[in-house]
Amino acid sequence: MSFERDMLAILPRLRRFALSLSRDRADGDDLCQATVEKALRARDQWQPGTRLDSWMYRIMRNLWIDEARARQRAGRTFAPEEAGEHVGDAGHDRIEALVTLSDVDRAMQALPDEQREAVALVLVEGLSYKEAAAVLDIPMGTLTSRLVRGRGALIAMMGEAA
Repeated sequence: MSFERDMLAILPRLRRFALSLSRDRADGDDLCQATVEKALRARDQWQPGTRLDSWMYRIMRNLWIDEARARQRAGRTFAPEEAGEHVGDAGHDRIEALVTLSDVDRAMQALPDEQREAVALVLVEGLSYKEAAAVLDIPMGTLTSRLVRGRGALIAMMGEAA
């Protein structure tokens, strides 16, 4: 497979991770686009035979850290996601699923950044502990403790939502 085709295949996962980092759909889309652009420019730095998704997650996380620092320096904050995004959807099952997904998303967004990143990479994106630790540039023990705390917090928050 070609580099571009492989990249296209993981775009939905990249987009999910971008949203979990940014907490805003528009910012997440911008982050995803910047990641793809940077990966295309740096494609000669990727080593065939290694995981393209892990390489791109790392690019995304580094871009996000740079962006967060720039926003912090500029004194800007993230705008909350617009309310009413799904107004007009009358399907009961779809509405119930969206409410549940919204509860999970709210719980994820309430996690500290370190826990949210670990949970998003391992539980949502399916990376191994070793791969996620490499993306986050932390020891595996640190990743494990962040996951334990993150899962516990999610379970507690979701229990309160029910």
